Amino acid sequence: MRIRLLLTFAVLCTAFNHLYAQELEGNLNFHGFADNREYARSDRFSETIFGLRVTPSVGLLMDSTHRIRLGVNVMHEFGSPKFSNKADILAYYQYMKKNWNFYLGAFPREGLISDFPRAIMNDTLNYYRPNVEGMLVKYENENWRQVIFIDWTSRQTATARENFIFGFSGRYKKDAFFVSHYAMMLHNAGPGIPIPDDHIQDNGAAMVKAGVDLSGKTFLDSLTVSAGGMISFERTRSIGGWQTPKGFVVDLSLEYHKFGITNFFYKGEGHHLIMGDKFYTSKTYNRTDLTWRPIIYKNLEAKLALSFHFVDGVIDSQQAFGLRYNIFGSRSLKRK
Repeated sequence: MRIRLLLTFAVLCTAFNHLYAQELEGNLNFHGFADNREYARSDRFSETIFGLRVTPSVGLLMDSTHRIRLGVNVMHEFGSPKFSNKADILAYYQYMKKNWNFYLGAFPREGLISDFPRAIMNDTLNYYRPNVEGMLVKYENENWRQVIFIDWTSRQTATARENFIFGFSGRYKKDAFFVSHYAMMLHNAGPGIPIPDDHIQDNGAAMVKAGVDLSGKTFLDSLTVSAGGMISFERTRSIGGWQTPKGFVVDLSLEYHKFGITNFFYKGEGHHLIMGDKFYTSKTYNRTDLTWRPIIYKNLEAKLALSFHFVDGVIDSQQAFGLRYNIFGSRSLKRK
């Protein structure tokens, strides 16, 4: 299967050279990662995520408004006997007009919805589900940014469930002041052949924060402080009504000469979020990240993070290193 996939990609690359277009684009993205999670003290799942992703793609920029891109996203986890543990097709259309962007197909999550708080959408999605499969609309200008998307995560068959995620996020910024919001809903329906005592689930959350971005206004390279509220909502249809636990959040982030500190504090009711971080099942949780970016050069960036999770009267720890390298280029094509 993977050999056919790679052969198809090679044929598509060759075919692009014969199409009538204004510009042929090429892109190669490398993402190496090591993420060691020591969560045993709080009885949460400990694991080590260690591997790489390589994403070659080619595309046609037909004019300033329309783009089509095809590629493959290949993941290898170190220690696996197979080189490719998972290969995801990258194939999408992009519409670009002034402040608007529209995506349709299987397109990268990074840079579009990868900024969702971990409480709502766990960061393991960036490792194991790097693409959104569906549609996304983004509007952005000097002060506003708004994103709306639908990600179809499982197509219903006789035995497979129907799952999709609908969500939106946004931010308004004026001078140093900003307001941001994030929301998503997971719809989990049954397979085509009904399962006895199985019910449709709706599971989602929302977060709203207000704060100040003092980057460039102090001796620090960046400084952001915000606070707000979080609510989750879930129900199992025909079993019960909506459950809506709530809580308060405070967020602090600063960086100086490539060294950074990020602290996120939560206080409130515990949440049950299928796509969210499991630490938020607790009523009080604090995460502190100490970061260092040793490499920042053109299209290459590396980041080391030491994380401490203060929860349930214990301290769990996490060590993560990530490196991203993006190579891209383009050339004009003359019409034959």
